[in-house]
Amino acid sequence: MRSRVPACFWALALSIAVVAAGCLGGTRSGRPRSTPTAAPPAPTAAQPGTRPQPTPTAAPQGTPRAAASGGTFTRLWADPPTLDPHLTSDTTSAGLVVEIFSGLVALDTDLKIIPDIAERWDLSGGGAVFTFRMRDNVKFHNGKAVTASDLKYSFERVLDPRTESPVADTYLNDIVGAQDKLKGQAREVRGVRVIDDRTLEITIDAPKPYFIAKLTYPTAYAVDRQNVESGSGWTNKPNGTGPFKLTEWTIGQRIVLERNQYFYRGVAKLDRVRYILSGGVPMTMYENNEIDLTGVGQTDLDRVLNPNEPLNKQLVRGEPSFEVSYIGFHVAKPPFDDKKVRQAFTLAIDKEAIAREVLSNLAVPAYGVLPPGFPGHNPNIKPLRFDPVLAKRLLAESKYGGAGMMPRVIMTLPGTGGTVGLDTEAIIEMWKQNLGVAVEIQQTEWATYLQDLNRQRFQMFGGIGWAADYPDPQDFVDILFHSKSFNNHGAYNSPQVDRLLEQARTEQDSDKRIKLYQDAEQMVVDDAVWIPLWYTGERYVLIKPYVKGYKLTRMIVPKLKDVYIERQ
Repeated sequence: MRSRVPACFWALALSIAVVAAGCLGGTRSGRPRSTPTAAPPAPTAAQPGTRPQPTPTAAPQGTPRAAASGGTFTRLWADPPTLDPHLTSDTTSAGLVVEIFSGLVALDTDLKIIPDIAERWDLSGGGAVFTFRMRDNVKFHNGKAVTASDLKYSFERVLDPRTESPVADTYLNDIVGAQDKLKGQAREVRGVRVIDDRTLEITIDAPKPYFIAKLTYPTAYAVDRQNVESGSGWTNKPNGTGPFKLTEWTIGQRIVLERNQYFYRGVAKLDRVRYILSGGVPMTMYENNEIDLTGVGQTDLDRVLNPNEPLNKQLVRGEPSFEVSYIGFHVAKPPFDDKKVRQAFTLAIDKEAIAREVLSNLAVPAYGVLPPGFPGHNPNIKPLRFDPVLAKRLLAESKYGGAGMMPRVIMTLPGTGGTVGLDTEAIIEMWKQNLGVAVEIQQTEWATYLQDLNRQRFQMFGGIGWAADYPDPQDFVDILFHSKSFNNHGAYNSPQVDRLLEQARTEQDSDKRIKLYQDAEQMVVDDAVWIPLWYTGERYVLIKPYVKGYKLTRMIVPKLKDVYIERQ
């Protein structure tokens, strides 16, 4: 989601306008993303190393009650790989899942951690024991009350090896007994304990400043056991707890969500949200009043920025989202088992020229992992900048002795259309000109791409990005590069980096934690594990004037509850 696995792919460069502030594709949550998103405003990220102090919030009492009719909000989307929160690892799925399901805590539109199903929580055990007190009016979509036992079932279901969750180990591995459950060595998770119907206790293996933020990810969302065990098609009619419920999913055509009358934090203002899955040209659909918002790509940007253009009055600018797109190497597969080869491929790309001449400066060249404005971002990182002379020399110095001795090189991208983004075309041409290496392209459908990515099957992989799920550098540097991380798709293994990341996990001093992550990030950059490509620049979004309450956010968070349609 927000994982996971994934932040948006730049599969079509930035020449195509895409759906705003949601996402049409995926990224691994961090989340893999497959297309660029439009923009969020300037939220204030929680600082790592600090622990949010929950304050109880008022909530409506448990009987259904009517909300003022808020109309239908329509947007362009893509078929999600899954609507199971425990399997969600991409932004396409997460953008829907966060509206249908919910967990103990959530991120609000300012990226602050707030109580959700839980109305408050307390810390004990030196900061390793969380006691969550649940609201007394939480119901599933069918009106059935939610208890602490439902949350315990949900945690144990996602950690059950039979669920085959690609994100459970990443986001819940701090819980005592989680690994035993994942390995099939325990029936229960020792660290998740029901105190009474409204009280759940979670014990983690050590005090970790970022743990509570991890619980905002869909991996920790509540599911209804009876619903899940009704059969493999249960996600066609999921009994969630979120502000909206799924009423239609016609693959390749549309998804419709309707207001959940039982939502415990105040029912949604919208009657429904309609997602068009059948594709189309976003700007044309927006101008034909088929959708209510769209991102603006470089083809239409000059026109929309013109104050004399009627659409200019509907333009909303937003700060960059917290994501980075990249090309990854499998560091154990030839020829990328040689660091000098990886460095050569990195140094052979002139990102500044591509950003300027191909992407119209809508993307910002990336030289590190953590995006600008994100906690821990290092503006002074020492990058591997464009240097074709050094690139060719390093390739010659590698154990392969130059381009003529290299094995076949294949870069795998998500997609099935046979075309690649303009930026990818430019990169491949630079490798050919500056290194003498011809790189082949292989494409695979998005859901399959994610599966093979998780299985470390690719020699080199692109068209991918990582979007933040919570505002802490652990969500990028540790999750993506620790040798034992499931999301370490390139099999990178550095004992020195591992030591820094493990030390950062329990470091309580915020400044020291940041320094540890920055040191680890610099080592990753030096080792050329990735080629960081782009951070998102300022985002441009068109929103119909009758859409009220819609906020552009820098990460995927539940935010449609307070949106409504105001017709004259």
